Amino acid sequence: MSDPDFDTFPLAVIGRKYEDFAVGQKLPHHWGRTITGGDNATFSTATCAWVPLYLNAEYARAHGHPDAVVNPMLVLCTVVGLSVEDLSEAGGPFLGIDDCVFHLPVYPGDTLTARSEVVDRRLTSNRPGVGIVTWHTQGHNQRGELVVELRRTNLVALRDPIEESAA
Repeated sequence: MSDPDFDTFPLAVIGRKYEDFAVGQKLPHHWGRTITGGDNATFSTATCAWVPLYLNAEYARAHGHPDAVVNPMLVLCTVVGLSVEDLSEAGGPFLGIDDCVFHLPVYPGDTLTARSEVVDRRLTSNRPGVGIVTWHTQGHNQRGELVVELRRTNLVALRDPIEESAA
């Protein structure tokens, strides 16, 4: 059997372009992610977040929690990660997160889901071929309770920058 000619395979285009977003558009994301105690311990250890509330269930219980609290940065990373396929998979520089609010603690065994709404969309004045899109993203637990929300902004490539710049 001969080696395949990879140049003959069609490229799969992934992700959305600037034109695929409209202010007010709502995007439910990925089917969710259950956070385990192992996820929490690994993330907290890898990021040197030696907070007893995240790593010691007895300490957390003594402070009114039913279990160790999931590191909020893991919650944030998970919710943003759930949104990538719909918002930024095609690439484009990440410009930041604003107005991030953690509403409720997350515990091992909770399943997070996310949804976003396009809140701003504009062309750049100094970077032809790209626009700036901002989304309001919310993360919920399995009971539908809001656990985190944020505004996230990315540069997003235009589908056809030549036509857009002529408009």
